[in-house]
Amino acid sequence: MFFQHVYDKSLAQASYFIGCQAKGEAIVIDAQRDVDVYLEIAKQNNMKITHLAETHIHADYLCGSRELAAVTGAQMYLSDEGGEDWQYQFPHIGLKHGDKINVGNLTLEVLHTPGHTPESISFLLTDHPATDKPVMVFTGDFVFVGDIGRPDLLEKAAGLIGTQEKGAKQMYQSIQRFAELPEYVQVWPAHGAGSACGKALGAVPSSTVGYEKIRNWAFQYENNEAGFIEYLLEGQPEPPKYFAMMKHLNKVNRPLLVEVPKHPKLSKEQFLTAYNNGLKVIDARVKTDFAKGFIPGSINIQGNNSFSTWAGWLLNYQEQFVLVADDAQMEDLTRKLMRIGLDNIYGYISNVEYLGLELETEDIIGIEEFKSYIGNPDAQIVDVRGVTEYNTYHVEGADNVFVGTLPDNLDKFSKDKQIIIHCQSGDRATLAQSLLAKYGLKNVKNYSAGMKEWMEANS
Repeated sequence: MFFQHVYDKSLAQASYFIGCQAKGEAIVIDAQRDVDVYLEIAKQNNMKITHLAETHIHADYLCGSRELAAVTGAQMYLSDEGGEDWQYQFPHIGLKHGDKINVGNLTLEVLHTPGHTPESISFLLTDHPATDKPVMVFTGDFVFVGDIGRPDLLEKAAGLIGTQEKGAKQMYQSIQRFAELPEYVQVWPAHGAGSACGKALGAVPSSTVGYEKIRNWAFQYENNEAGFIEYLLEGQPEPPKYFAMMKHLNKVNRPLLVEVPKHPKLSKEQFLTAYNNGLKVIDARVKTDFAKGFIPGSINIQGNNSFSTWAGWLLNYQEQFVLVADDAQMEDLTRKLMRIGLDNIYGYISNVEYLGLELETEDIIGIEEFKSYIGNPDAQIVDVRGVTEYNTYHVEGADNVFVGTLPDNLDKFSKDKQIIIHCQSGDRATLAQSLLAKYGLKNVKNYSAGMKEWMEANS
């Protein structure tokens, strides 16, 4: 058996390339959309991708199975579980509980594991030349290392009211069945630490059934379904706005992108024409460079591992946009965006100085100045972290407006007071300050060191 774990740090997303070396056949499970990584693995190992599978209709990224199928001719094996509303609406080979996929001398048995979503399935792998006992289970967003998939996404992200309680009950039943698997079976999930698909995902890429039964909170609620459901639904992070679109695009026919596109570097004239026509400008520079001088109205989404998540919060799928980024960054940023279907890049520029625009700056303050505003009736302190972070600990008197929902909550900011914003360590606050400036709120100071410094100073 050949096995390779492919991991996208930007979305904390795992996919798997599994092959039978004797037959030269391979399957890819939960492919990312920039599929050249799998083609290269196949080429280097003299294998042909013959099978493609998905564990469920993903919400957090655009699955690349259809791109791979278009390039390789491989068959797609997708869940037909979950009922009428949870069927993939394009040609595929449907899978039900107990079905088996044969890839050379390997067998993947389908386990219906609803809870995160109604159609969710896992794949139990047996490497027959080695033994007829199973060796791995690919759990998708069902069981993670140290956590399980959240059942509230359909309700919170896709607006399907009443689904989270039902999903939590299904998850409880699925967990009981999962616990019956042999304890030595390796667990390979679709996500790791940093994913919004759970609240406490471990950083280790894999585990075993036995270890999860010992240390994963979800297995500690035997005969206590109510306690399990309560804990599962509380404290989940805000699901990014783009999740609803991913659910839709992963289910229906959509345009394919079989290569990573190259985008033009815009001349000064091209940029200014686009800018004056209202195209959004996303500045991917590091926050310190952005703060020193930025194009009026531009939004600072740093080109780090969180880039695609924040872009998914703040861009829609109909509008074109321009990037501010170095030449060397563009391929990486393009990949990050195409993984969530944001393909409308008009072009990019690398230098904001030569445009002839009067650049704006951010007002960054230190801890002593920040302290002077606490309790000041003429100041409004706004914590732009998530609700759970805020509820865990916050500065006395601070309001909470999560940066991802900021454009919808501008009325919560006082136009008559000095606004001071902060987050944990500055990234989200700089993004928030750029958004506030874009929407006309210029009287904003940024305590960029944030709660990280504040808690260290007050511990």
